[in-house]
Amino acid sequence: MKSLPLSLRLKLPFLVAGFASFLFSVYLYFIQDETTAGIFVGLWVPSIHSLGTLLLTPVDGASDLPSSESSS
Repeated sequence: MKSLPLSLRLKLPFLVAGFASFLFSVYLYFIQDETTAGIFVGLWVPSIHSLGTLLLTPVDGASDLPSSESSS
């Protein structure tokens, strides 16, 4: 695990969680015949990946935000 680049090590938990969610949704939908639950769990995949993107993307434009002080 230490031989992996830092960027991949940070992304790996989100990728594994998204893939596990996908596999679980396929299991629910096709094996357990729980179509509604399978679709619901399948919707977790983009949510997990979006959370990973939100947490791992650096904030570059923070200095471009307007300040709360008045500039008059």
